[in-house]
Amino acid sequence: MQIDKISRVRNFSRSVAVEVGALEDSFLNRGRPLGAARVLNAIGLGYQNVSDLRAFLKLDTGLLSRLLRSLEAEGLIETIPNPEDRRSRITKLTPAGADEFEIYEQLSDERAATILERHKDARRLLDAMDIVTVALSRENIVFEEVDYASDIATKCLTAFAAELSRRLDLEFELKKSGDPELSQMKHPHGTFVVARLGDMPVGCVGVKGNGGALAEIKRMWIAPSARGLGLARHLMTTAEDAARSIGIEALRLDTNSALFEAVGLYRNMGWREIDRYNDDPYPDLFFEKHLS
Repeated sequence: MQIDKISRVRNFSRSVAVEVGALEDSFLNRGRPLGAARVLNAIGLGYQNVSDLRAFLKLDTGLLSRLLRSLEAEGLIETIPNPEDRRSRITKLTPAGADEFEIYEQLSDERAATILERHKDARRLLDAMDIVTVALSRENIVFEEVDYASDIATKCLTAFAAELSRRLDLEFELKKSGDPELSQMKHPHGTFVVARLGDMPVGCVGVKGNGGALAEIKRMWIAPSARGLGLARHLMTTAEDAARSIGIEALRLDTNSALFEAVGLYRNMGWREIDRYNDDPYPDLFFEKHLS
């Protein structure tokens, strides 16, 4: 059985290597291999500090230096001392490099569209890709406080509403579910934390406050592709710590018994069930936790 599993992984790896052009001398017919193209792409995405570039691409120092020199020789990038830290270096695209970056972006989008067209259920294919992406890059997931009105927060909230609509078999509307004002989800009243892998959000949680000692946990969500990794517990711990830091002494939350994974997590993390405290039409369970 183990051999069969390993064989399936290797078959997948071979298929991906061919599909992404890892074996091509000229990736996307632009005259350079995939390695150099990936470095150019990463610089274009904003990874300009050489140490950040190395970490993002998981390349050793020698190989990255060779790839950078090849791009410099083409006139696509320039490498200069970091003005904020003379011990490090930064890279940036030249005008020619910026043009090449845009060409790669267009060609890569076209290749991605071609892959999606091959499968009759593109959603299933994308869901599978997300699972693989998270499995291979879970150590790169970062947790950060963001504005509740930001683009990445909106992506999380849209996915959150869609998830609850599916799980509760109804049309979930954020505005009917204690939708907070922006001021309630940022310091000094509250916060909104997103877990993301690159530009892909994989989870979120908010603390909704009014300046008093009691606040509420809102919009707790984990992407299906990232479940089973402990992200929910990490996000809840992050939210509790953030609440303590702004003087909140107790937190409340509401949920629905159909969301049994969340209910189990709250109980395991020391949340105590209480009576209903709002007129939200969706929840049927209510919890409270005193912070010490």
